[in-house]
Amino acid sequence: MRESSKVVIYTSPLCGFCYKAKSLLMKKNINFLEINVDIDLKKKKEMILKSGGKTSVPQIFYENRHIGGCDDLIKIDKKDGLENIFEQDV
Repeated sequence: MRESSKVVIYTSPLCGFCYKAKSLLMKKNINFLEINVDIDLKKKKEMILKSGGKTSVPQIFYENRHIGGCDDLIKIDKKDGLENIFEQDV
């Protein structure tokens, strides 16, 4: 998605949870920047550092605040609605 997005998702190509999280974001018309940690090991280290040591994907951030993984994203959507929480990029 867009490079300037406030939502960043660290992913791996064959990850079903990554696909599910991206699909939810797309369904809600929320722009995001996807970073494939399999291609860039520096980005994987960055993800681990930013997430407080989490090594699994996806790891999702909103305005540099760690949201968590796919299950966390789904919980937020069910509780408050992602479209109400994640400000849309202009």
